[in-house]
Amino acid sequence: MPRYARNILVVVLTGVLMWLVLRRVDLLSVWSEIRRARVDLVFWAGALSVLSLLIRVIRWQGLLAPIKAVGFLSAFRATVMGFAVNALLPGRLGEVFRPYVLARREHLSASAALATIVLERLLDLIAVVLLFSVFLIGFSGGMRHVEGQMLTTLKVAGVLAGGGAVVALALIVMVSAAPTRMAKFVSLVGRLLPHRIAEAVLGMVMAFTTGFEVARQPVRLLRIFLWSIPMWLGVAAGAWCICYAFGIPLPPSGSLLLMVLMVLGVSVPTPAGTGAFHAAFQIGATRFYGAPPEAAIGAALVLHLVTFGPVAAVGVGWMVHDGLSLRGAVHLAEAGTSGDVVGKISTSA
Repeated sequence: MPRYARNILVVVLTGVLMWLVLRRVDLLSVWSEIRRARVDLVFWAGALSVLSLLIRVIRWQGLLAPIKAVGFLSAFRATVMGFAVNALLPGRLGEVFRPYVLARREHLSASAALATIVLERLLDLIAVVLLFSVFLIGFSGGMRHVEGQMLTTLKVAGVLAGGGAVVALALIVMVSAAPTRMAKFVSLVGRLLPHRIAEAVLGMVMAFTTGFEVARQPVRLLRIFLWSIPMWLGVAAGAWCICYAFGIPLPPSGSLLLMVLMVLGVSVPTPAGTGAFHAAFQIGATRFYGAPPEAAIGAALVLHLVTFGPVAAVGVGWMVHDGLSLRGAVHLAEAGTSGDVVGKISTSA
């Protein structure tokens, strides 16, 4: 699909989702709820969002360590810029832009750096499903506003997502443990391709496998994974702070459910999950915990702003400092997926 058509589709999707969220509420009442919100709790939600981001950077450093020891500031800068691209552009291009920018700065293989993002996302999914399982086992009985069928659907979705993530992680561990066997397999398949293309594919696959190097060290991978738990608990605690700022009596355990719903919302390829994030939060707060619609939407708007607003502003500032525009970010992200990602990338690239 041409880029302009894809962009138009995303704009339409964002508009439709926001219309669905706002169509049945009084906007003046939503604004009144926002004005009455407790500023101190909104501040703490923002602080928890920053803390989760810092933990994410530390975890990424651990995934990158077998490739190269990357400094915290360098990893933090690339992460913030990638999140800014995700917040402002559709298609979650920041997931590719982030490792590509780091690869340029640190002289890494872009494929290897991108592989760490794939591994990071699998760890995220496993951690979220694990926390969701804790919620379902220990706390789901207190949701009086929930239909049994909806809760069953959530349980099935959680089991499937968790099972898929564990299987994918197991495959990565197997591939990482036998890189020579993988190289032979790719070489065998490459015989069906022209020589130059086969060489490029082999090089890219092996570079990608290098990014999974940490998966060959189970104890180290487990330590890195454990960072995911406080990171996602920070996200859940931020949602809890916002709910109480708006007078929504959300139990602490309920923030785990809202966190899962927000993750689903952000996965929709609109800028920062706009529309889908708000709809997911609204459904969680109103249908599961009986929150007034205006308060739920006001809370969703403020939480979205404190989660994505500051990081987007800082990220854009760093992009401007580095001479990058949003158009340039798109080109770099596309180069990271379709360009020369086999070898080292110079800082002049």
